[in-house]
Amino acid sequence: MSFDPRRPYNDLPTLPPGPELETRAVLKACIAARAAVAELKAAGRLIPNQGVLINTIPLLEAQASSEIEHIVTTSDQMFLFDGAGEGEADPATKEALRYRRALWEGFQALRVRPLSTNTAVQICRVVKGVDMDIRATPGTTLSYSRTREVIYTPPEGQALLRERLANWEQWMHGALPGSGDIDPLVRMAVGHYQFEAIHPFTDGNGRTGRVINLLHLVEQGLLDIPVLYLSRYILRHREAYYQGLQSVTRDAAWEAWVLYMLTAVTETARWTMEKILAIRQLVEDCTERMRRDAPAIYSRELAELIFVRPYCRIAHVVDVGLAKRQTASLYLKQLVEIGLLREHKLGREKLFLNPEFLALLQKD
Repeated sequence: MSFDPRRPYNDLPTLPPGPELETRAVLKACIAARAAVAELKAAGRLIPNQGVLINTIPLLEAQASSEIEHIVTTSDQMFLFDGAGEGEADPATKEALRYRRALWEGFQALRVRPLSTNTAVQICRVVKGVDMDIRATPGTTLSYSRTREVIYTPPEGQALLRERLANWEQWMHGALPGSGDIDPLVRMAVGHYQFEAIHPFTDGNGRTGRVINLLHLVEQGLLDIPVLYLSRYILRHREAYYQGLQSVTRDAAWEAWVLYMLTAVTETARWTMEKILAIRQLVEDCTERMRRDAPAIYSRELAELIFVRPYCRIAHVVDVGLAKRQTASLYLKQLVEIGLLREHKLGREKLFLNPEFLALLQKD
């Protein structure tokens, strides 16, 4: 029976896929992707304070991944409300910040348990801000937003969904027959399709699946921290992303899909690596300027803090133990005087922006 997008796809095949996955073209692309990721991993280790990366690159990833789902905010809004409570943020910024929090919590969870269905549930709950669980009721469909034409109806029945997710878990961990020999990047690409096809939640599946991609790279030892800006490529090639998913469903077009994902990994790994190297140089330059122009207040910790928190608050200086509130205010004002920071009023609160760093993060 041919695929009918209006009927629940309960016949979704289990993994591993039937066709040969690691074709000559895939293996060639895999070599480039692995090299790019290895260079990114090495570049990340050049930043002494990993908080500089953990607090910044994932925010860009969160913004882009949310925009793929038409939840649009700006990096300025993300940095403005990050770590300061989301009460005054607009709904799109709140939702994008929840994505970043989900990525961070998933990263922390890897220390105590492997990637699993439970990890996906935890991530989706944080992303959506509600108590999500595996779908138990029918009626979920995917359709074009303009025409409302149904393009896919995912499998139905919680027992079937959990069965497919158990199979997906085994694939991601290389526990299925023959899957342990498949490159982790290929397993990621195939696993991402399968997760999206299972579509285990009523909403938030795309963002949950993209968080899992990054956590998989960490779990497999390809990255130390989840700083690959993968959603940048998907956002720029969004139509091809959705067409690739559909082509696997309709035509088992695995090679094209895996090549798309490997290209995404290669290009974003190189982009992220160059961004990290530029960040490292800027941290060193600003540290030297602080040491030269404000020696009385200089400390490596203060120099790094204005990169960990590019929208720095007086409370941030106090919280890391660098000074009490009045002295912390004087520190930040002196950094304004020497041109490292720019003061910004937000209601009654004063913020101290790192303009060069923010410009670097936003520069393409």
